[in-house]
Amino acid sequence: MRIFFDNAATTPIDDRVIEVMVDALRHTNGNPSSIHQEGRTARSAIEQARRQIARTLNASIGEIFFTSGGTESSNMALKRSVQDLGVRRIISARTEHHCVLHSLETLAKEEEVKVVFVDQANNGHIQINHLEELLQDATHKTLVSLMHTNNEVGTLLDLEQVSALCAQYGALFHTDTVQSMGFYPIDVAKTKIAFLTGSAHKFHGPKGIGFIYINSENIIHPYIDGGSQERNMRGGTENISGILGMAKALELATTEMETRRAHIQGLRDYFAEQLQAHFADLEFNGDPFGQGHYKILSVGFSPSPRADLLLLNLDIAGVAASGGSACSSGVDVGSHVMDALKHGSPRQTLRFSFSYMNSKEEVDQVVQRLKEILG
Repeated sequence: MRIFFDNAATTPIDDRVIEVMVDALRHTNGNPSSIHQEGRTARSAIEQARRQIARTLNASIGEIFFTSGGTESSNMALKRSVQDLGVRRIISARTEHHCVLHSLETLAKEEEVKVVFVDQANNGHIQINHLEELLQDATHKTLVSLMHTNNEVGTLLDLEQVSALCAQYGALFHTDTVQSMGFYPIDVAKTKIAFLTGSAHKFHGPKGIGFIYINSENIIHPYIDGGSQERNMRGGTENISGILGMAKALELATTEMETRRAHIQGLRDYFAEQLQAHFADLEFNGDPFGQGHYKILSVGFSPSPRADLLLLNLDIAGVAASGGSACSSGVDVGSHVMDALKHGSPRQTLRFSFSYMNSKEEVDQVVQRLKEILG
């Protein structure tokens, strides 16, 4: 039996979500843009899902738009803010997800947008004083793009603090909440955010479906042209089963948030204790026991010949973990996050990430397999 400790890359679909999706595939067969009964039934189901997600964020239903996932949503937010809202400077961090960093590269090259990076501590926290210093430059209309939870080391951003600074200096604020959605409460009525992105497969929903929250003050054009779907904001026939599955997954994650958190954090802390008890000279990256996501534990193992192939040997031993972002899998390019935070470190870094479906017995088995591999 394999053990899956890579829940920051993706999560298994909840059986209750599968039931909703199968029912939609079997019975919700109309095109939501059609005016006949089948089409109206499909449209009604989609709008109910939109209401569910809007309610979770305390947003208006007119501010939620369905996309293919976090990557499309972040591309849409960044590129349309430049093309439609007059943004000429973007403040971000070197540890952002590649969907943000690569978008920034494109915008700097093709749109001549000025991209600046805020200073960070080696645990991933941004230097808030430096952010304020950057925001004081009012030469260009500015957007701040900072993720709520770093996907590799789990460091958490203080959304309220950054939101308040952006409001004070008249900057727009985009945040990638792919790793935190369904794990932490977010209220956009209290915390002003221009754009917020989410992806279903990170909270036990299906892959290939996500959403973007666009504050109603920001009027942008579609990122994907086509029909008039999504209130003329995104062309293309809607993924009905995916949308309904995402809404159900988020409903469950929200309802069960505290129970899941207690279980997941307990596993993460127990795993950390066991690692410290059995292995010398470990280093935990980020801020796991402070302002860090409770589902992620990034571990730096001391350099040794046995540690060099640790990730591969764990996979052979039946354990799925990660060396960095899943979006770089298949190409050993190293972790841009670890390079930014601890450049030149000789340690072998692995990311273990947990879900409510994992167990303490699995933690014990993984520790045992690590002991066998590392000797």
